[in-house]
Amino acid sequence: MPKLIESILSHPLVEILARVVLCFPFWGSGLSKLLDFQGGVAEMAHFGLNPPVLFNILVVITQLGGSALVILNRWTWLGAGALGVFTALTIPLVHHFWLLEGERAIIAFHTAGEHVGMIGALVVVSILAARPRSRSSSSSRMAALPAE
Repeated sequence: MPKLIESILSHPLVEILARVVLCFPFWGSGLSKLLDFQGGVAEMAHFGLNPPVLFNILVVITQLGGSALVILNRWTWLGAGALGVFTALTIPLVHHFWLLEGERAIIAFHTAGEHVGMIGALVVVSILAARPRSRSSSSSRMAALPAE
């Protein structure tokens, strides 16, 4: 790998930024459901999740809590696992392309496919978090990204 690329990829801020970006769909949605609580409740009701208030609370906790654990690299496996299970559950509950027809089925299929890719990315971030830090890592990197 070229030195410049290795230097960029090994920088602690790049890893943190990547974790923030990876979790954006979750923390963005969680904040939206928290700030517009009634809108989140309406969304839960729309998808037949009852009681919708409880489901909205659980979704906010899962999305924001899981994102925080992944971004902070603390119990990454737990945060990524919670987000992965949540994402997997949205496929049969929300993106059930096999029950739809036409353009709606195509859109739901592609969304489900993206969700499968996201689950894979969450597994990868858990694998990377579980690996011991190399001895060549700087002490600032170790301080910026605490080990699990």
